[in-house]
Amino acid sequence: MNLASPPTALIAEDEPLLAAALQAELARLWPELRVLACVGDGHSALAQSLALRPDVLFFDIRMPGQSGIDAAAALADAWDTQGADAAPFPALVFVTAYDQYAIQAFEAQAIDYLLKPVQPDRLKKTVSKLQLALIQRAQAATNLIAPTVSGDAQLDATLAQLRHLLGAVSSPTPGTSPANPVAPLQVIQASVGTTIHMVPVDGVLCFEAADKYVRVLTAEREYLIRTPLKELQAQLDDQEFWQIHRGTVVRAQAIESVCRDEAGKTTLQVRGLKEKFSVSRLYGHLFKAM
Repeated sequence: MNLASPPTALIAEDEPLLAAALQAELARLWPELRVLACVGDGHSALAQSLALRPDVLFFDIRMPGQSGIDAAAALADAWDTQGADAAPFPALVFVTAYDQYAIQAFEAQAIDYLLKPVQPDRLKKTVSKLQLALIQRAQAATNLIAPTVSGDAQLDATLAQLRHLLGAVSSPTPGTSPANPVAPLQVIQASVGTTIHMVPVDGVLCFEAADKYVRVLTAEREYLIRTPLKELQAQLDDQEFWQIHRGTVVRAQAIESVCRDEAGKTTLQVRGLKEKFSVSRLYGHLFKAM
């Protein structure tokens, strides 16, 4: 965005009536804002955000296919920060019906949020914050004021916020414990034809989501299982297994090297495996030089 161009937005909301109501209220409170698209699922939110590169994103938390937070994390990972046409990462506003604990998580991370149903007074405050942020960003881009933080630093700050939110919204309220604590996973039961292989977790080097399956990689062979990766992660020691991408978890002690290319893409080599694995920006903080 620059000072001469109107601000733009994308709305991702799977309930058409709520999306229409939000768009109508935005038109009343912020007539200059151009809503480029309204989409109803997380994957479309990601694709359209990359294609249209709006200044502001209104993402519903619960959407089909991919949550609003997951879509925002995927967008941050795919956002171009190096090219000639690189644009600042959009300002994020989450729309949520979550309970007070989750709202406290949003406030702690300084990410704006709107509660369903969206109230005009609350939206007015959000619009004021967004307008100020976009004006400051445009002025910095045209050197009218000295930027307080670089574009890369802004994206890093957003990634840090999203990391905390990804954990916070899926965690139980502090002071409570799950009704059925999950026992640490010791063995993976993997079916191959009519045979069930008992694969010790101690021998697993990597778990990688692949379509409807999860690849279980050991130094000797690969197995396919249908248990979702998130369900597996809940049973793994996060000190032993590190998440390096939305769909990849690797054994920390088996990491051999981490390389970053000129375009800023990071890849990881696991000892005992030939293939390399992508490290998303969301988890790049794990590999800072000591």
